[in-house]
Amino acid sequence: MKTAPGDMARSTSYNGDVTNKKTTAQTKKAVRPSAKPQPMKTWFNPEAIDFLRKLKRNNRREWFEARRDVYERELKQPMLALIEQLLQGMMDYAPDHLRSPQKCMLRIYRDIRFSADKSPYKTNLAAWWTRNGLEKTSGGGYYLHLSPTELIIAAGVYMPPKEQLFAIRSHLVAHHGEFQRLIENRKLRAKFTLHDPNALTKPPKGFPPEHPAMEWIKWRQWGVIAELSPEEALKPKLAATVEERFRLAAPLVDFLNEPLLRAARTARKPLFGLY
Repeated sequence: MKTAPGDMARSTSYNGDVTNKKTTAQTKKAVRPSAKPQPMKTWFNPEAIDFLRKLKRNNRREWFEARRDVYERELKQPMLALIEQLLQGMMDYAPDHLRSPQKCMLRIYRDIRFSADKSPYKTNLAAWWTRNGLEKTSGGGYYLHLSPTELIIAAGVYMPPKEQLFAIRSHLVAHHGEFQRLIENRKLRAKFTLHDPNALTKPPKGFPPEHPAMEWIKWRQWGVIAELSPEEALKPKLAATVEERFRLAAPLVDFLNEPLLRAARTARKPLFGLY
């Protein structure tokens, strides 16, 4: 029996439609998107504190390397996720402190070159948000660290070099009223205490002893600190706890960085306008 050209065409078209429908259905099934990946936790498990506690007793490379997967999973990954979350908020109140999470997180390895203690690892997990333009000298910034005994949230200028000491002290001479308003702010002091200023016993050379800001001029570091229980790091609200305090300290950090940035720009200015 012969098949008419029209019947062949209808047959081909029908079979093709069926095949196409099946293929399309199979393709849709094959490319169906997978479940949305869960965001990383921005707080820690008890295993993180337990690891740091045991590291203090077993501060050896062989012990650490045998448990590196625990460090990566329970400490490094949550810390990087926490930093990333905090950076989102800093876009609003500290945009000049934005850096990649990897650059904010401090290395767990100790610098033992000039230390009598040759323990290779720190027993805390820490991060530091320095000010852009002051990376080499640190300047004023925000600090966070977790240890087996405490959660530290801090902000300010710590152990500045000689040139920065002079710049901040000179700034205080001219703007001591503003500094007083910032450092004695009730909301700030409700969440922080003063960091140890490591003050001089006598007025620094070149500054008038009778100056009304002499108490602050004698300081060798300017900052605030909150010392919380390490269990605070185990709570889902950890990022909010840190951000609340960083926001309160932002005006103080900006004030302290102002003279340092001015000094840094002056130092970079080329002689005679030559580049």
